[in-house]
Amino acid sequence: MTADGELAAEAASLADPEQVAEVLQWSSAALTTDQILGQVETAVLVVDPQNTLRYANSFAATLFGHATPDGIVGMPFRSLGFEDEDMSKVQNLEGQVRRGREWEGTLSITRPNGSKYLLKITASPLRSPTSVLAGTVIMARQAVQLGVKPGFEKFGLLDLIGTRLGSTLDLDVTLNGVAETLVPQFADHCFIDLYETEGFVRRLMRRVQLNAWGWTPEQGRWTEVGEQASYPPGHFCFTAIERNEVVLIEDVNEGAYPAPTTESLKASHDAGLTSVIAAPLYTRGQKLGVISLALSSLSPERKVRHYAPEDRDLFAAIASRVAIAIDNAMLFEEERDTAVAFQDSLLPPKKPPVFDGLEVAYRYVPAKPLEDRGQGIQTQVGGDWYDIIRLSAGRVGIVIGDVEGRGARAAAIMGQIRSALRAFAQDDKAPADILRRLDDWCQTMKDQRDDTGVDWPIVSCIYLIYDPWYRKLTIANAGHMSPLILTEQDIEPMEIEQGVLLGVRGIIPGLPPYREESRHLPAGSTLMFYTDGLVDRRQREDGTGKYEDAEVYGMLSTAVRAVVHDDVESIVLAAENAVPGKIDDDMAILVIRTSPDDLPVWEVPFTAEPIMVSEARRQAFDTFVECGMDDDQADLACLLVSEVVTNVVLHTAPPQAPRHDLVLAAGRSGPLSAFDDWVDSPYADEFGDARGNGRVRSQEFKLRIRKGAMSVWVEVLDSDLRMPRIRMAGENDEGGRGLYLVDQIADRWGSRPTEDGKAVWFEMPIKATVTL
Repeated sequence: MTADGELAAEAASLADPEQVAEVLQWSSAALTTDQILGQVETAVLVVDPQNTLRYANSFAATLFGHATPDGIVGMPFRSLGFEDEDMSKVQNLEGQVRRGREWEGTLSITRPNGSKYLLKITASPLRSPTSVLAGTVIMARQAVQLGVKPGFEKFGLLDLIGTRLGSTLDLDVTLNGVAETLVPQFADHCFIDLYETEGFVRRLMRRVQLNAWGWTPEQGRWTEVGEQASYPPGHFCFTAIERNEVVLIEDVNEGAYPAPTTESLKASHDAGLTSVIAAPLYTRGQKLGVISLALSSLSPERKVRHYAPEDRDLFAAIASRVAIAIDNAMLFEEERDTAVAFQDSLLPPKKPPVFDGLEVAYRYVPAKPLEDRGQGIQTQVGGDWYDIIRLSAGRVGIVIGDVEGRGARAAAIMGQIRSALRAFAQDDKAPADILRRLDDWCQTMKDQRDDTGVDWPIVSCIYLIYDPWYRKLTIANAGHMSPLILTEQDIEPMEIEQGVLLGVRGIIPGLPPYREESRHLPAGSTLMFYTDGLVDRRQREDGTGKYEDAEVYGMLSTAVRAVVHDDVESIVLAAENAVPGKIDDDMAILVIRTSPDDLPVWEVPFTAEPIMVSEARRQAFDTFVECGMDDDQADLACLLVSEVVTNVVLHTAPPQAPRHDLVLAAGRSGPLSAFDDWVDSPYADEFGDARGNGRVRSQEFKLRIRKGAMSVWVEVLDSDLRMPRIRMAGENDEGGRGLYLVDQIADRWGSRPTEDGKAVWFEMPIKATVTL
């Protein structure tokens, strides 16, 4: 039969006479280029060297969601609705064609009406008669309609899976992305189960369950996400794991297959399962779990309801890629968890301690994983830190700082600096002295094994000591941002000197020393300390650049003022979420609020005379009872008062009184146990009048008692600069046991320098915890 005869036969087979006439007309007419390109069911686009559309046929307009070709001619090619995650592929297409090479692949688009499609694209260079590169010819056809098409097409599925798997290292995002790609294109139901190890037990846990068309099983029938998955022998998932091969059941109604439970079998009947396929997730010699798909009768529009044998190889390839992606995501998750655990171990506990007269809340926020920047774990940890330190007599040390740089090295340096500062703070030195010592210590941290040229760390830090009973804040700043004072009207930085960054003195000699400033904080004052991650380097959500400083502080002010009367935890949360967008630097936030009520404190001066020991003990007893102590606990506390006050009288009032007078004044019998607990304290042989009538007038000391919620702090302040120490007394020594007694009975004790001498203090619980 001739070609004309075949065409006539084809025309005769058409039922519509008009269609017969049209076929015969096409068989005899000379077709133009416009007629051919206008009727072909493939999108044809011509793009000039500037990637602007110069030609589009009718099918191209329809494919990209426009009424006529005129709607897209003149547009940039990349503005046809391509998904953001595919823009790098579009750039690759343009680059390849500019080099005179062909390009082939798949791209996802979103039409103006919101529908999404996966397209198969072929691009070839377009040359002039003289072989000059004049543009690009692009041909496209629809591969898959994403999210709504009831049937499934396999073309481009592997490519789409690869694209989704390569977009993230987050395990949950990876798993859900796989399920969303397969459902409903390749399945009506997708299940992913992964092994988890807890102790010595390895269990298969359901991580993903996705059903098409909005269908959900009755609760408790199919294993839900987060529950343990258990498959009986003979089940297709069990067989896939045991044999390490893809298991295909083309028609589940042609045989009897065991179900995990009777309820799960009922759910399978409810969904009308018709065909299932399961593949083990196996890579690098390890079984990770199993992925299974099912087709059902949920959608009457689905044309394909059974998997075919050729689907086995396709699903095996999909499962192989998914297994590698899962293993990579699990490794990244483990690395990330290790990094976060490492960071957490270097910071204070997540729950702040309780302090008298001070509310505290803090938060450390690591930078989000930015896989697209190739930074991975480096964005998980950093050098930001904060700390709240218990100091003598209920006072509180507050610190926040930031080590220059990021990553594990910055975090490790941060941990060392925080530990050093805590150790220095226990000496109860002034904040400026603490920063000076910390600065010296930073300059000793250069690693002699490091041949990379990295110098010692550069650190910003602000250290404060707050006394809740006197509402006094003492501050020294080493180049850190000033704390913000929060009020209902506004937030404003506290005016304090900025100071020099720690470590800079080793680079630039002759810089001024750290200065110390004091502030009185009114009742109910709220301060917020922060690191630069809170306000710096924030990208706008619309991708048009970074926020200006004024915008950032405006958003921060608005968010914080809305909750300024709430608890400090709410303020921290509001500040954390005030500025939108991902952070690419870690950040620390610390908020404190002073008590609205004054804390009770008693302070009485005494002359350093032996007779004053008993008077100090009597007044202390009355005060302890007023604080809520019972008589026994008050007597025990008074015993320690006697030890400390006796030492003060002995070493603060030269010439000294005979030791038997001090024993009687203390109201005790036996040897003076506290004698010689002071460093370098000789016993004088000459005595003056204890009332000041002798050659040297007696000095004074102060007895101060602070009451907290659970404890009282006793301080004895005098003008002697010598610090007490515990020493081991020999069997025949007359003294040397006083501070040992204080150390054994008190919760905590210590001494600190003051502006005009020293203070010896101890802490006793109001309610007895140990019965003697």
